[in-house]
Amino acid sequence: MEKISQEELKAYLTQSNDAFRALAEKHAEYERLISSIEAKPRVTEQDEMEEQRLKKLKLHAKDQMAAMMSDYLAHQAA
Repeated sequence: MEKISQEELKAYLTQSNDAFRALAEKHAEYERLISSIEAKPRVTEQDEMEEQRLKKLKLHAKDQMAAMMSDYLAHQAA
């Protein structure tokens, strides 16, 4: 079996798997929202709490994507 890079696998699953694509879109949206908070000249306590919440959601989406990638590779090897 040909070795596939992580980026190639992400690209393939983004195109072929609706659930993976939705997670990738959520992950990108969380990153955009986090960046917008970090770009503010003054960050309030509420902003900091929202940033932490978004970072947790972003990490959860990343973990789910990683699990889907592992499952895909495991089924390809079987």
